[in-house]
Amino acid sequence: MVKILLSTLTELDRKIKQLILIFIDSFLIILVLLFSFSIRLGYWYWPQEEIFWIIFGAPIVAIPVFLSFRLYLSVLRYIGVKTLAFIAQAVTLYAVIWGLFGYMIAIEGIPRSVIIINWMLAMIVIGSSRIFAQFLFTSNNLFRSSKKSNVIIYGAGDAGRQLSHALQLSEEYQHVAYIDDSLTNNDKTYINNIPVFSYERINFLIERNNVTEVLLAMPSISRKKKNEIIARLNKLSVHVRSLPSVSKIAEGKIKINDLLEVDIRDLLGRDSVKPNQKLLKINITNKVVLVTGAGGSIGSELCRQIIKLRPVKLILFEISESSLYQIEQELLQLVDSNTEIFAVLGSVRDKNRLEKIFNRFLVQTIYHAAAYKHVPLVEFNQSEGILNNAIGTMSIAEAAISNNVETFVLISTDKAVRPSSAMGASKRVAELILQALAKNKHNTCFGMVRFGNVLDSSGSVIPTFKKQIKDGGPVTVTDKNILRYFMTIPEAVELVIQAGAMSKGGDVFVLDMGKPILIYDLAVKMIQLSGLKVLDKENLEGDIEIQYTGLRPGEKLYEELLVGEDVSPTDNKLIMSAQEKMIEWEILEPILNSLRDSALKSDQRMIRDLLIKIVPEFKPQSEIKDLLYSRDQ
Repeated sequence: MVKILLSTLTELDRKIKQLILIFIDSFLIILVLLFSFSIRLGYWYWPQEEIFWIIFGAPIVAIPVFLSFRLYLSVLRYIGVKTLAFIAQAVTLYAVIWGLFGYMIAIEGIPRSVIIINWMLAMIVIGSSRIFAQFLFTSNNLFRSSKKSNVIIYGAGDAGRQLSHALQLSEEYQHVAYIDDSLTNNDKTYINNIPVFSYERINFLIERNNVTEVLLAMPSISRKKKNEIIARLNKLSVHVRSLPSVSKIAEGKIKINDLLEVDIRDLLGRDSVKPNQKLLKINITNKVVLVTGAGGSIGSELCRQIIKLRPVKLILFEISESSLYQIEQELLQLVDSNTEIFAVLGSVRDKNRLEKIFNRFLVQTIYHAAAYKHVPLVEFNQSEGILNNAIGTMSIAEAAISNNVETFVLISTDKAVRPSSAMGASKRVAELILQALAKNKHNTCFGMVRFGNVLDSSGSVIPTFKKQIKDGGPVTVTDKNILRYFMTIPEAVELVIQAGAMSKGGDVFVLDMGKPILIYDLAVKMIQLSGLKVLDKENLEGDIEIQYTGLRPGEKLYEELLVGEDVSPTDNKLIMSAQEKMIEWEILEPILNSLRDSALKSDQRMIRDLLIKIVPEFKPQSEIKDLLYSRDQ
């Protein structure tokens, strides 16, 4: 019955709740005054004549005072020490005004001690009413669901205590213990009556309390330390989530919904290197910047970082209307009055339109991120991949030269190194185009930045695995031995901007991607961090099966970042400069023209032959798979 009543109250309109609270306070104020007189006089007191109106009219004094202290704007379930302090101040002011009013109108029969008693009782009753209401609304037995998940908080510092307080107001979680690495196996202490144990006791705690989740509340530790903790928790098959930044906790913004799934990047890389702010600004601050593929994973992050560096104008160039609209709307919320944003629809294959855009806006810096990047899709649509990735790059590069663009940075890929797919070959052709054009006389500085997979980009393995795990499996891996390099999108873009600023013309920059990761290991870790177990021959009681689908057309077991071995360091230890073979423009241009004509005619065999001629390292992993190829034959 009580639970139904409380549930009904929580669903009422905010104004109605405030009126109910005002009515309750008015009743309590009158009741307190009656008790104050009764305590002072030693018998149950009922007022007569003038004193009757002084007592029953007390809410007329009290409620405006309480309103001025905003007591009715506080949410009862979340009141704290600060709210109680406001209540104390409000009650004190009311008691003083009421006492002065009684003396001013010179009513006999009001003992002076009644004013003190009224003040003390009102302080206790009004404050207690709020605390009692908070207890009712947050009580596990009266209001909350009995089907709560038992959780352990890893970390007994300030962040852990803040999180524990938030959990007390949660309908989903029951905090049963802390884990503190500073304790030994036999140590045990308490924080707010919740036990704190060493890590050695975690297995016991999980089994005894049927714990389903471990919440990491150590937001200030290094990534290395977090990796060590996560590696240990991997073996426990509990769901692991982590707390956001300390600043959000300090600002009182921590909520249960702010708990994040453990970021898979914590398992892959290293601590990021602080960027060189001077390099970041060189080609962007107070410049006119254009980003192709502005709505894609890399392009959109480029735009987000560029806008913070205060260009004069930022032109978003994108072929997808919906993607362009989304990134434009997002940036309009971030931009200040010193930067203009222009959303332009178009294809990098349209050289005439590109030249008009460069001339109209006087573009100074171009980040060329537009590309078809999905290996199997390009394999099945070879001619379009070539026209967009290779010929499109030639079109925009020539347009940049003719309009005196200062800097041109190509976003390349590790799949361009000894490519096994049409996509990789098309990106290597794009690199060769810029390397060749860089040798000619003009005012445009061309640079290329090559890196591997980025986490959580569209079509990448991370979101695919997340969805498959959420759906109950199976998780699909192409091959147990497949290796990939990974980097976060923000870090990759940061390095792209810095590398572009270091370019002197024709440079191929390679990003240090850390150690390659076995995709199988990645799948296992993601399953374990979801609180589940791998289902295989060794564990028939597992939850999620890993299935092998075989390499897809054009896919390699491992990727490389360098064609040759001639590399040199730069000012940033995560960026290397590679010296690689190139083809003179006079030799390359006629082959490119033939490649373009073949692609326009959808002559798949000729496209394949020309790609091998331009990129001798191209070793196709499969026969021609273009969907139109059989018809051509």
